[in-house]
Amino acid sequence: MYHFNIPDMTCGGCARSVTKALQSVDANARIDTDPAKREVRVESSADEAAFRAVLMQAGYPADEKLPAA
Repeated sequence: MYHFNIPDMTCGGCARSVTKALQSVDANARIDTDPAKREVRVESSADEAAFRAVLMQAGYPADEKLPAA
């Protein structure tokens, strides 16, 4: 599972855009968005770099790493 912090994801519309972008990498990925925390969790076997690249292209770049919980 991948965890991304996306500072520019601030609302439900943003979350839908982020989800759509991530699904372009893996249509079967399990994606949980939390706009209030600006976090996304992705369960997929696809490469993390591909998800980061598509987020950047969509205008929602992910921070490098989430702090440890």
